[in-house]
Amino acid sequence: MLHRKIYQLCTEGREVCLFLRDQQRWIDGATILSLEGDLVIIRYETEEDDEISSWEEMVRLESIGAISQKIASVSRYNSEITVSDECPEAEQIHPRFPDSNQD
Repeated sequence: MLHRKIYQLCTEGREVCLFLRDQQRWIDGATILSLEGDLVIIRYETEEDDEISSWEEMVRLESIGAISQKIASVSRYNSEITVSDECPEAEQIHPRFPDSNQD
């Protein structure tokens, strides 16, 4: 099942986070480039001291302990969430205002 999921993520080209069991570390923002047998080729970037490095690694399928992917993100800096006018009223997010009747 993991083999099929990795193949699917490879064909979609999505960014993923991988946990490598044998190295006990997470790799964030990786892209799965290919899956050949039990070898997975991934590419990711790291940043240290204002220097960005790109890495490609070959890892064995059995050393991958977990895979996760980001499904959505919200900016920290823009606190106002935009709501589509086409969204049904029951699903719209309305700002909360303090009840003016309470003291």
